Amino acid sequence: MVASISRVSHAPVPSTFLRRRPAALAAGAFLLLSAVHLGAHLAGAERLAEVTQWFVMPLLALVVWAATSGARRSRLVRWTLVALGFSWLGDSAPDLSSGDVSFLTMVGFFLLAQLSYAAAFWPRRGESLLRRPLLLVPYGIALGALVAVCSPHAGALLVPVMVYGVCLTVMAVLSTGVNRVAGVGGAIFLVSDALIALGAFVPGFEVPGPLSSGFWVMLTYLAGQALLVVGILRRDVQDASAAGLAGGPSGVAGGASGALSA
Repeated sequence: MVASISRVSHAPVPSTFLRRRPAALAAGAFLLLSAVHLGAHLAGAERLAEVTQWFVMPLLALVVWAATSGARRSRLVRWTLVALGFSWLGDSAPDLSSGDVSFLTMVGFFLLAQLSYAAAFWPRRGESLLRRPLLLVPYGIALGALVAVCSPHAGALLVPVMVYGVCLTVMAVLSTGVNRVAGVGGAIFLVSDALIALGAFVPGFEVPGPLSSGFWVMLTYLAGQALLVVGILRRDVQDASAAGLAGGPSGVAGGASGALSA
């Protein structure tokens, strides 16, 4: 990681990937709709919360799409768009059913989202916490504790929930190989899904305080996804600039434009 940064230290890296107006507008729309969605949770407006949830991930995907337009998108970006697409299905498709079917539909689509993120991050696994096993201990403890608490009440759903939990934890660990921002986003995403599992399988579970568990689930979900996207786009800019610098003097200019569009 340090070597990668040093190689691009003299490249003309843009200060932000949101200089493109469409990306900035999409980011503003995402933040505004997220605020409306969270406000609906606070106000108990369940229908408004449900409808706004259908559109937050498409807006976040639009941020990624707009920020990387103009050139062939990298593998990291393409898999991120796939992950956001499955996240959108996980947000919306469960509303077409109820009960265990709805829950399994949500888990199924988010499992595909986690696998897509893991595929995006896999080439950078050598820069992740996999190289420092001691730092993996908190992730293992969190997963083990969650399974131990939820398993007595999960019944037939225990196996799919365990599979999802393992994949989610793997994604969170691999996200640390992108950069620190993405790593924080992956950890927050892990917290969000842990809250869902506790609410679904632990009788009487509720986050302490005046705010509902649904509010905290969505706050951590939206924050986790947004931080993953920010970290991914930053890494994409760095990778494009490094590729431009490696191309020599003529490649430096290409790296500058590619940093905004790759």
